[in-house]
Amino acid sequence: MTTSRILILYAHPGGEHSYTNRTMIEAARSLPQVRVHDLYECYPDFHIDVEYEQAQLHEADLVVLHHPIHWYSMPALQKEWIDLVLQRGWAFGPGGDALHGKDFWLVATTGGDADAYQAGGRHGHPFSDFLPPYQQTARLCGMRWQTPNILHGAHHLSKEALIMHAANYRARLDSYPDWPATETSTSTP
Repeated sequence: MTTSRILILYAHPGGEHSYTNRTMIEAARSLPQVRVHDLYECYPDFHIDVEYEQAQLHEADLVVLHHPIHWYSMPALQKEWIDLVLQRGWAFGPGGDALHGKDFWLVATTGGDADAYQAGGRHGHPFSDFLPPYQQTARLCGMRWQTPNILHGAHHLSKEALIMHAANYRARLDSYPDWPATETSTSTP
């Protein structure tokens, strides 16, 4: 049996200050089939090695975008990475089938509690309203969209709750690719 290869593209501009994300990443990093690729550590100047990044993607079965939500989206370096690495003719468009059939999983943290992401909440929309750009990226690249793992209220989480969440994250990664079919979606909800 071949072990699935998991690439976590971790993007946190202040990662050294995020106990929550560091705890989650360390739990994931302990798995032999997981490669954690810290974009801010590798590219502090935003000069991305596109060929290297494409080679890393080629080797992965599951691509995980792990980051905090910044202004209802991904951090700037994650967006720059997507803009440069997922090139037409490689990731999408004519001849762009390098990522077809791979799985795409968003793992994100928010500062706001889940209640803030409701029609009457602070952010005015359910969190699912902020997912279409991610979903469409997966769709355009021919990837299978996996139900996101969103941790709300990361700033207010108890140590016990964080340890449990990190353990569940690790267990989820460890069980890949044996995820229930209901977790996979190729259409926008």
